[in-house]
Amino acid sequence: MRRRVLVVAVGLALWTAGIETRLLFLQVWQFDDMVARAERQQLRTVATPAKRGEVLDRHGRVLAVSAYADSIYAVPAEISEPERIGRLLCEALEECSEAFRDRLVERLRGDRAFAYVRRQVSPREAARVADLGLDGVGFLKEHRRFYPNRELAAHVLGYVGIDNQGLHGIESTYDEQIRGRPGQTLIQTDARRRAFSRLDRPPTSGATLELTIDEYLQHIAERELRAAVETHDADGGTIIILDPLTGEMLALANEPTFNPNDFAASTADTRRNRAIQEIYEPGSTFKIVTASAALQERIVEPDDPIDVSAGMIRFGSRQIDDFVRYDTLSFADVIVKSSNVGAIKVALQVGPGSLDQYVRRFGFGRTLSPDFRGESAGIVWDPARLNDSALASVAIGYQVAVTPLQMAAAASVIANGGELIEPRIVRAVRQDGQRIAVTPRVLGRAVTSETAATITTIMEDVAKRGTARRGAIPGYSVAGKTGTSAKVVDGAYSQSEYNASFVGFVPSRDPVFTVLVVINAPHGEEYTGGAVAAPVFKRVAESALRHRGVPPSVQPASPIIARRRGDPLPPVVAPAVRPVLTSLTSVGQGPPTMPDLRGLSARQALRALAHLSMVARLHGDGVVVAQQPGAGDAIESGMTSVLQLSRRPTPAKDGELDP
Repeated sequence: MRRRVLVVAVGLALWTAGIETRLLFLQVWQFDDMVARAERQQLRTVATPAKRGEVLDRHGRVLAVSAYADSIYAVPAEISEPERIGRLLCEALEECSEAFRDRLVERLRGDRAFAYVRRQVSPREAARVADLGLDGVGFLKEHRRFYPNRELAAHVLGYVGIDNQGLHGIESTYDEQIRGRPGQTLIQTDARRRAFSRLDRPPTSGATLELTIDEYLQHIAERELRAAVETHDADGGTIIILDPLTGEMLALANEPTFNPNDFAASTADTRRNRAIQEIYEPGSTFKIVTASAALQERIVEPDDPIDVSAGMIRFGSRQIDDFVRYDTLSFADVIVKSSNVGAIKVALQVGPGSLDQYVRRFGFGRTLSPDFRGESAGIVWDPARLNDSALASVAIGYQVAVTPLQMAAAASVIANGGELIEPRIVRAVRQDGQRIAVTPRVLGRAVTSETAATITTIMEDVAKRGTARRGAIPGYSVAGKTGTSAKVVDGAYSQSEYNASFVGFVPSRDPVFTVLVVINAPHGEEYTGGAVAAPVFKRVAESALRHRGVPPSVQPASPIIARRRGDPLPPVVAPAVRPVLTSLTSVGQGPPTMPDLRGLSARQALRALAHLSMVARLHGDGVVVAQQPGAGDAIESGMTSVLQLSRRPTPAKDGELDP
């Protein structure tokens, strides 16, 4: 009995020691590993993506929005037959290849707590998978980016990857603000993997971006660009509409384009934002810079004669020709007629150092907008390497590479009176009930307002009687410049591939829009900027002016200020015997004076005052019987003229008018 008791006691002691040793091993040496395994079995953390902020146009119309979509996930540890489950899932999903099914089965194997089956599926796919009722398969709500206007402003907006990360365009540049902060969901489960506790940390939605883009103008630009590319069988093109006073981009269109809802189906070439990434030699549109440098440095005056009778100019074995041979042109007509020879002769007087200074003042050779990633700075010569031949090329827009955005910003310098304003696409950021507006930023002054006004006059003549007559808009003054540049093909300038361009602003004296049109390699019968790009400018600008409600600037209807109810009636005076006014031109060189309007009808008087840029305030009806200022008085643009009209005779003196 004692031996048996001893054996049992020793056995119990060894058993107890073994258990203690095992417990000591598990709780001391393997403590961290056991805790981690327990947490993996009992706790499940699922990230909750934040909702991206919306992207709106300048009028609040939605350009990009996030909508809920189902993502299918699996818990591999709960799946006992991964091959069967993988086959059933693949049958329920769309576009499920054999390779995808093999990868899915591999993900379903093991003891992991979470694995995606497919993310952001269609409602039809989600319904089919739900009908299967598979254990270990569930659904998560995620946000999917949606672009309701499809291709509209695709290169501006960009696109978003499946992980809610902006990959292109504004979505990429402002990803940190738009993306928001993701949340977390902590799920506790029992031994049978049944959830009994859930703790949520909600995500924080991203900021809303308000763009400077006008959805309607963007549609117009894309429509006209697409039509021009198709009509001229071109390789592509770009249209930019800028507000020259603020630098706001009202439209930015590229062709070819893509659908950001299905960006994976597009190519890298169609996704490229040509407005900021494609550089080209601008040709004669660049003569704006050459002319500005010459006028600003007092090298020439607009009326100075330039001998271009040779029709060409030589630099060693190299010869540069004019399209049309002229005799002697004023400097203004050198730009109006787009004479290469004349522009080169003036540029040689300006010199490489000064010309390079103005090239950079106008924004070339650097990036301009902070709203785009991947913007090209273009290519600008080092002035120390500019010999006469290279300087001649730069003067007429060759051997200098620019982006369309740079060229539009340079034209806006002339439009706004000489300042280079930073082009921008984001107007404001909205978050937490606050709206933070982006203010215009002046990058520097390129030329004086006087020089800008002179260049504007020259550019007006380009549209009136120069190379851009097909860009003229009835009722509006247009300032513009055409450009036709040969493309480099296989290391040499092509005889059949060109870039046709036009840049201008309207109305020229009080500009509202700067519009740039670049058509890449038109292959039709017409290939010049005046024939291909200028008509596109006209159609785009006409639509933009109507949309904005800009009144005509050429012989506009003068505003009429009506008498308010209750105001005393003016005394009735007799109409003077006065012939109909036939000319408003002041005699001599003195300041303009007020013409005698007595005896004219209201319509005739308003037309006369419109020529003088004066505002009319009318009292009564009939013909003009008295006026203020009186005939012969000095006047200024914008002054108000008070006219008294009557149908009954009453004596009155010239200029005598009851207030």
